[in-house]
Amino acid sequence: MRFSSTPRGARLARRLAGERLDAWGIPYGSDAHDVLTLIVAELSANAVRHGRVIGRDFRLRLSAEGTTLRVEVTDSRGESIPALTEPSNDLDAGRGLLLVAALTDRWGWYPCIDGPGKTVWAVLNMGLS
Repeated sequence: MRFSSTPRGARLARRLAGERLDAWGIPYGSDAHDVLTLIVAELSANAVRHGRVIGRDFRLRLSAEGTTLRVEVTDSRGESIPALTEPSNDLDAGRGLLLVAALTDRWGWYPCIDGPGKTVWAVLNMGLS
């Protein structure tokens, strides 16, 4: 799905991802639904804040293979590389990727091969251990 690189686009991405997860059998209010929509919200917000290029959208891709769910958010700024950093106590921002890292089994990023930008991804295994 494509969304405008605006706060409104990020909110819409989270909402539509929540609807898709519910349709896939991950119901609203479940822990898995809450975690996955938080991941979508954080990665979408980062795409808008750090990956925005005026006039270009960001993309959200959700996929499932067995019990593994993958969230991918692609933006247009490849030079803005995501990194875990220690957040400042003085700021309310800078904790998004820390949340993503804490809530998922793994995450990372790769440069786009079909144009400028990058894709940030996160994987959550929903299976029982």
